[in-house]
Amino acid sequence: MFYQPQDGHGLPHNPFSAIVSPRPIGWISTRGADGRDNLAPYSFFNAVAYSPPQVMFSSTSTKPDRGDTKDSAGNIRDTGVFCVNIVSYALRDAMNASSAMVAREQDEFDLAGLEKAECETINCPRVAAAPAALECKLTQVIPLEGDNNFMMLGEVTGIHIADGCLEDGRFDVLKYNPMARLGYRDYAVVRDLISLNRPGQKP
Repeated sequence: MFYQPQDGHGLPHNPFSAIVSPRPIGWISTRGADGRDNLAPYSFFNAVAYSPPQVMFSSTSTKPDRGDTKDSAGNIRDTGVFCVNIVSYALRDAMNASSAMVAREQDEFDLAGLEKAECETINCPRVAAAPAALECKLTQVIPLEGDNNFMMLGEVTGIHIADGCLEDGRFDVLKYNPMARLGYRDYAVVRDLISLNRPGQKP
């Protein structure tokens, strides 16, 4: 089939998110200017540069008590910082619980039964049990086409790595099995690896 998004796809569910998959999950923690903590997963997320290390995520909807955006993006615009927590398979249910649409006053850490830890370089909580966490300073907010679509770009100012995820000096994803977002209600978990040398690269 072929369709133009402006004309609709005619299917029971939108295939776009299933086509662009798997996508890493940015489990974004923030602290509002009012001191309230927030945690929510975003699948429009990725690393975008090495030096300095930078990441992005996009918020694509709104909620009644946040005006033109959601709690994560609103907090980041107010404070200029956020933390990206990496989602392991063991944390899948907690991640899912934190995706609930709840009032601004609700702390998703409590809702998901998660222990907090404080970041080192920014005033923000992080998920203590996450295999890794990236402390970030906001560098840009880019409005995207459409209503309530905002891309947040951040420079990584601090990196936490769980000691148990290091093996022979490498961050070993098979030690924690990262989760990825597919389409619809589907997710994937990384359990197998393959390695490929680039053309001309020594083994």
